[in-house]
Amino acid sequence: MHIITPEQYGKMLASFGAATTPSRRGFLQGVAAVSGALVIGVHLAPGKAFAAAATDGPMPNAFVRIAPDSTVTVLIKHLDMGQGVTTGLPTIVAEELDADWSQMRAAFAPADAKLYNNLAFGPVQGTGGSTSVANSWEQLRKAGAAARQMLVTAAAEKWGVPADSITVEKGVLKSGNHTGSFGEFAEAAAKLDVPKEVKLKDPKDFKLIGTRLPRLDSADKTDGKAVYALDIRRPGMLTAVIRRPDRFGATVKSFDASAAKKVPGVVDVVTVPAGIVVLAQNTWAAIQGRDALDKIEWDEASAETRGTAELLDEYKKLAATPGRVAAQRGDAAKGIEGAAKTIETEFAFPYLAHAPMEPLNCVIEKTGEGVTIWTGSQFQTIEQAVTAGIMGIKPEQVKIETVWAGGSFGRRANPPADYVAEAASILKATDGKAPIHLVWTREDDIKGGYYRPLFYHKVRAGLTADGKIAGWEQHIVGQSFMVGTPFEAFAIKNGVDGTSVEGASDTNYAIPDFFVDLHSPQVKVPTLWWRSVGHTHTAHVVEVTIDELAHAAGRDPVEFRLELLKDEPRHSAVLKFLAEKANWGPKAGSGKGRGIALHESFNSVVGSVIDVSVVNGQIKVDKVICAVDCGIAVNPDVIVAQIEGGVGFGLGAALHDEITMDKGVVEQANFDSYIPLRMSEMPKVEVYILPSANAPTGVGEPGVPGVAPALSNAIFDATGQRLRSLPFRLEDFKA
Repeated sequence: MHIITPEQYGKMLASFGAATTPSRRGFLQGVAAVSGALVIGVHLAPGKAFAAAATDGPMPNAFVRIAPDSTVTVLIKHLDMGQGVTTGLPTIVAEELDADWSQMRAAFAPADAKLYNNLAFGPVQGTGGSTSVANSWEQLRKAGAAARQMLVTAAAEKWGVPADSITVEKGVLKSGNHTGSFGEFAEAAAKLDVPKEVKLKDPKDFKLIGTRLPRLDSADKTDGKAVYALDIRRPGMLTAVIRRPDRFGATVKSFDASAAKKVPGVVDVVTVPAGIVVLAQNTWAAIQGRDALDKIEWDEASAETRGTAELLDEYKKLAATPGRVAAQRGDAAKGIEGAAKTIETEFAFPYLAHAPMEPLNCVIEKTGEGVTIWTGSQFQTIEQAVTAGIMGIKPEQVKIETVWAGGSFGRRANPPADYVAEAASILKATDGKAPIHLVWTREDDIKGGYYRPLFYHKVRAGLTADGKIAGWEQHIVGQSFMVGTPFEAFAIKNGVDGTSVEGASDTNYAIPDFFVDLHSPQVKVPTLWWRSVGHTHTAHVVEVTIDELAHAAGRDPVEFRLELLKDEPRHSAVLKFLAEKANWGPKAGSGKGRGIALHESFNSVVGSVIDVSVVNGQIKVDKVICAVDCGIAVNPDVIVAQIEGGVGFGLGAALHDEITMDKGVVEQANFDSYIPLRMSEMPKVEVYILPSANAPTGVGEPGVPGVAPALSNAIFDATGQRLRSLPFRLEDFKA
């Protein structure tokens, strides 16, 4: 594993293009001179995460290109792995530009932390945390408005008319008898200064934002033109697969490669820190060669040898001891001791694999004094830095060609850049003689680590005689995946990893006497964020416990929540809207159940109602109804798709998904043992978006957290049996 510290990463960032930094005007005009196009950039303020690493002021950022043929290309600084940012972000530009949707195009931006950093992360170009639209919202609105203003100015000069006499609609400029296209004025506009101040539209005047525009990627993905890393072919390219140890932390001691080298198509066998590499002329030969490796011995002196049961036992013991305080107000222990009713519960959550449909892979090739990488990258500039460190070159000598990715759910946003680091190590071990295509098989992916961590929660809560929450104590145990990454400095405060407690320590429910603490044990299983990060477990614990307290108090779950949300108008509005749309009320009859959950994550609030029925002693999920407040809905279709996908993802985790270990060895390998939600299990989903005038917030992940608790609460409503730990064992029900 290649780990870079925040300090090392800051130095790497500082070295990016230090000797050749262009001026803003020179940068934009240089591009325009070559292309004959109008290229729009906007200034960026330094981000929060690594502000100290920046060595100069804001840099020019090319986001919008208007070609002579009037096509408008928006450079996307994020990865699109199916979440629709290549449609959502161009919509923002098109709105302020007053372009016609048929003109719009999208292309992935090159890797450059100074030009294309994620404003939520600091000087890191990356995709995650449901931030793509939110962090680009104002940036791209200004870029679109600036382009419009420059085109209008150029047209006014040519036509000899006042600029304020010109209107722009669907990509056409008009003034009296004059009409012209964007392309006609692109070259002249490119010679103008980019305005420092622009006027943005009032949201009430939006014509494209808020409408169901067709996705820009649909056609290419339908006819096969969309390029994924698995599609890349380079002259003389070799396919590489790696035999990794069965236990995390083990290293290669010895092996016999003689049989592997005799497999037709196998070219070489080398070792890298990750394991034994078989290089071949095609994927099949590489896999056959790997299977032929013999007499492999691993050094397991530093390996993880504990199984899931042992780890969970240790976690339970830790939960009974004082941890790092994550949140504290009032006196929770005293409140619980004096409560009229108390509940004491525990919840366990397994390791979870991301299991994207496109397994991890990337192509790396030596090009001149540097290298070029083709991959679906969520952290382009981290991968630049890691690769540069391995190859002994400068970060700017590493070119990242971002291509489409077939899913990720957080797996491709790995701070150690593990699979890219592996590819770079292989290229270095083979002296860069041939391009390398590193491919992970499905089994490699399921068994390869970087899972959502195993978590355990223990909760004590009490009610007063009049049904108020008297106190709440929550003890959380689980690994931190931030330690040793560039994000450690701002993610971990006073020993508390915020990603482990988010959604619990900052709950929106008004509970006066409240306490949350955290233990972050050291385990050698590599872990990583997983779609909705800490909210995957904290939302479940909070929403199931709230439901239990509501029933213990003899209160309706919606009314009970609303009382706790009196000072949270946004959350209350979502809950009331959801209850109305779901026709919330008593369950339909025997064998039927309804459950509800409400949770904020990534600055969006999502409420979920799930209807279940008991069929032949088994639970069947019939329907899911969601209400979401995610600010201004840039494209409602994309939002609905993301919430629907989140529901499916959440149901898979609730019903099936888990990674277990026996003596440190992962027991799952493919979709026969790590079981995703099946098509036949996907219920009908209704998604309702609340109108809003606020800036957009996240939608890629907030659909996930409320699913499991709403399902658990529905199962209780139907059967009287309370399920807390995931995944649910529905086959154990006694209906």
